[in-house]
Parts: sequence; structure tokens; C-alpha cells
Amino acid sequence: MSTPSEGSRKGAIVQKSYNYSIRAVNLYKYLCKNKHEYVISKQFMRCGTSVGANVRESQNAESRADFIHKLGIAQKECDESLFWLSIMKDTFFINSEQFESMSKDAKELLKMIRSAIITSKAIKNGS
Repeated sequence: MSTPSEGSRKGAIVQKSYNYSIRAVNLYKYLCKNKHEYVISKQFMRCGTSVGANVRESQNAESRADFIHKLGIAQKECDESLFWLSIMKDTFFINSEQFESMSKDAKELLKMIRSAIITSKAIKNGS
């Protein structure tokens, strides 16, 4: 059973990852419509929405190990989304302001996911 602070933290990760997924879809739509860019932006959208999907899946994990595994996938996808954001910035598909805004959200989300993984591993190991 989770403590109230654990429950609110889990809810925050779920909400933030969902919002990030929405932003990923909207950036993809913007890039397709305004920049006629379909390949890199689709890679970004796939990993950006995968973050939210895997965080959501983790909420129905079959075990603590499964929970950690799902969050581990979300962590990797979030980090990959930062890669694609950098590529889009450095190839001038997005400007610095767009990059900073999305990157800030991704980095905050990455910290939250990493923290949840570390906490879950500590609980799993009885620390």
C-alpha cells in the first residue's frame, strides 16, 4: 500500500507524462503542417507519447519489478525524446524557445521517473 505522498507523487507523474504526450502530439502536428517535416517529428512523437503510455501501464503493474520495468522503459523513451528535440533544434525545425519549453518538461519528467524508480528499488530491497 502506498503512503499519501507516494500516491500524490504517482498521480503527478501520470499527469505530467500525459501532458507531455499531448505536447508531443501537438508539436508533431505543428511540424507537419507548418514545416512539412514528417520523419524526425514522428520519431519524437512516438517516444514522447510512449513516455505517457508506459507510465500509465506502470500503474497497473503485476509486481514491483514490473512497475520498475515499465518506468524504466518510460525513462528511456523520455531520454530519447530529448535526443529528437535536440536534433529538431539543431536542424532548425524548432526554435530555441520551443526547444527550451519541451526540454524543460522532459527533464522534469525524467527526474520524477528516475526518482520513482530509485524509491521503488529501495522499497523492493527493504531499505
